[in-house]
Amino acid sequence: MNMQQAAEHADGMLDATMAAIVPDVQWAHDVTTAGSCDLSRRRTVTTVISDQRRGSFLGVVERFWKKRGYRITAVNDNTEAPAVYATSPDGFGISLVFGHKGQAFFEVATPCVEESAVADPASQPNGPAYAPGEIPTPNVRSDFWSATSPAVPPAGQPSSSS
Repeated sequence: MNMQQAAEHADGMLDATMAAIVPDVQWAHDVTTAGSCDLSRRRTVTTVISDQRRGSFLGVVERFWKKRGYRITAVNDNTEAPAVYATSPDGFGISLVFGHKGQAFFEVATPCVEESAVADPASQPNGPAYAPGEIPTPNVRSDFWSATSPAVPPAGQPSSSS
C-alpha cells in the first residue's frame, strides 16, 4: 500500500464514521500531514455539540468503531476535552478529540506505507469547504447535538452508557 492508497482508506474510515452520526453534523476537511512513511487525515466538526451531548456523541462514535472491529485503545473522560482513541484491524489509528470551545476533531493516522504523492480528499464536506487553518470554531446549530438537555436515545437505540 502506498501513501495515496492509505489516504483513501483513511478517508473511507472517516466517511463511514461521519455517516454513522445521526443526526448528522457539519464538518470540513482539515489539514493532511505526511511523515516519511505515514500520514494523517483530519476532519473538524463545525456543529455545536453541547456539553450535555458530548457523551452521547462519543458513545455513538465508540459503538460504531467497535461494531467495525476497531479496538478502543484509550478513553479520556475529562469533561473539558473528552476523547476516544481506537485502532482498526489493519493498523490504522483513529481518534475523536474535543478541543477548544468544544470543537470535535477526527483524525486517522496510517501505519507506515510506501512513500508516494497524496491527493486531497475526494469526498465533499457537508458544509462549507474551508481552507486548512480557516475552519471556524463551532458555529452551526443542531436541534439535537446543540441542545443543552441530556440526550434521550430514540426508541430502539441504546443509551450512551451501554
